[in-house]
Amino acid sequence: MPTLLLELVAPMQSWGTTSRFDERDSQLEPSKSGVLGLICAALGRDRGEPVDDLVRLRMGVRVDREGMLMRDYQTAQGVLIAGTGKPDRERTVVSPRFYLADAAFLVGLEGEDGALLARIAEALTRPRWPLALGRKAFPPSRPLVTDATQAVVPAALEEALAQRARVAAPRREHLAQPVRLLLETPGVGSLRHDQPIAPFSTRQFGPRFVSSGVLDHVPEPAQA
Repeated sequence: MPTLLLELVAPMQSWGTTSRFDERDSQLEPSKSGVLGLICAALGRDRGEPVDDLVRLRMGVRVDREGMLMRDYQTAQGVLIAGTGKPDRERTVVSPRFYLADAAFLVGLEGEDGALLARIAEALTRPRWPLALGRKAFPPSRPLVTDATQAVVPAALEEALAQRARVAAPRREHLAQPVRLLLETPGVGSLRHDQPIAPFSTRQFGPRFVSSGVLDHVPEPAQA
């Protein structure tokens, strides 16, 4: 089954899955809802359109460089009041927002529909709308896909993630450590509530299972 590989590298990324009210969280790896939202932006797919074909893709993440979890201090005015549903323009709300600094991920999406994967790869090289890694203020520092013809590989998710060269060097304190690998595995692993179950405009997300492992060896990029 073919797999599409994406490189998510940026000074700042944010992959929240449990944000409520004023506090916005970030997981330590990209969420599936975040990655599919990114693909929708590349395809020019509106938030009200169905995403059933994208949800069926099986996702995996290789953590090539661990991010540092940081917190932004932000304030907002004119927020809606729960009791009235109206904005209070005199009130200032503190909104802690977490993000990952200096992280780099290789993301794989495995699916039976090779034509869909090829269409996504092509769209990511010429996205319809601007791409951002979790927040509009966090653009990628380099293209997610540099060559659409090389982005889809004829290999299963695990194999594709193990064989692709590193997308970024690890931080010095992690040099001797294995690389973390997270795979979407039906019925096995920890639960994550980041699986879209309806168009993004409805903000409905269901659970999926993710198993965690490590890779002792990851190929290094070829020297120029």
